[in-house]
Amino acid sequence: MRTASRFVIVLIFLGLVLGGIFGYKFYQFGQLKQMLSQPQPPAMISVTTAEIENWQPSIKAVGSITAVNGIEVANELPGVITQINFESGKTVQKGDVLVRLDAAIDEAALRTRRAEAQLAEQEFKRVSDLLPKRAVSQSQYDEAKANFDAARARVNEAEAQLNKKVIRAPFDGKLGIRMVDQGQYIATGTPIVEINMLNPIYVDYTLSEKFLPDVDQGYPVSVTVAAVPDQSFEGEVSAINTSVNPETRTVRIRATLDNEENLLRPGMFATIQTGQPRDNEVVTLPRTAISYNTYGNFVYVVEENDTGELIVSRRTVTTGEVRDGRAAVLSGLEEGDTVVAKGLLRLRAGQHVDIQDESGQEASE
Repeated sequence: MRTASRFVIVLIFLGLVLGGIFGYKFYQFGQLKQMLSQPQPPAMISVTTAEIENWQPSIKAVGSITAVNGIEVANELPGVITQINFESGKTVQKGDVLVRLDAAIDEAALRTRRAEAQLAEQEFKRVSDLLPKRAVSQSQYDEAKANFDAARARVNEAEAQLNKKVIRAPFDGKLGIRMVDQGQYIATGTPIVEINMLNPIYVDYTLSEKFLPDVDQGYPVSVTVAAVPDQSFEGEVSAINTSVNPETRTVRIRATLDNEENLLRPGMFATIQTGQPRDNEVVTLPRTAISYNTYGNFVYVVEENDTGELIVSRRTVTTGEVRDGRAAVLSGLEEGDTVVAKGLLRLRAGQHVDIQDESGQEASE
């Protein structure tokens, strides 16, 4: 009997606990239902208007910056460096002496050649004076003249050999990092220093063969590089290759750019927009007003319902290129359409909205 009483007490206690839990949950559900039944306040949004702009059509590509003239200066003859006349990173003019090699043997050889040429000249003059007097034969005269000409040629050869022991800048440009040292023996063709002409400068890129009718010499180009992301460099197409690569079906294009501040350097990765000599009218929106989605891009258009309240409707759009934070809308919108400017993730189609003014307050009607 005592066991049965305890069992009944436990059942009563469990019933009270479970009843309390179910009662509390029922109360919460009622509160939630009451909240959902109440009208939600309109979402505050900022809006923008689709505008018509004149955009010059362009073709986007990637390429590399290339120097108009750019080489590694090297020696034509072997020798020991006796003098280095430049510092890394300096600007030089064409003909400036960069390096001198030991030329003692060549200077001695040149003096020998000049002495031989002087003797040959004197002999030629004597024979020339005697020829009118018939004191020498024509063959002796011809031989003396040939010896004199050969002696002068050997002098010129020795002078050229000596000049090659002086390495000069081949054109105006900016030097790179020195790659040799004082007193070093360098074999023929040893790189000494890199030199590049930086202004103007080239950008080389490729385009698909289908764009060939849309590109010609003189067309404007705009170039951006990662090193100077906030600046574009303007130029024009200066050359188009005469053949199409049969493997990639692309054609090589070269444009010339101004580079007065030397911000562009050979080898830089570049993004190129090749412009067309005409303007197109396109509908544009701020990029933040468009939701880019795998299944299609869309915007929220602000409209009035039957009662005059503002609601948003989702509209699919086709977008084009983006310039300066604005995107071209190829279809889906018309000039003057009002769309939500930002914060699209917190909206849903058919939701009531109120428009904020620029100060963030609700706009007055």
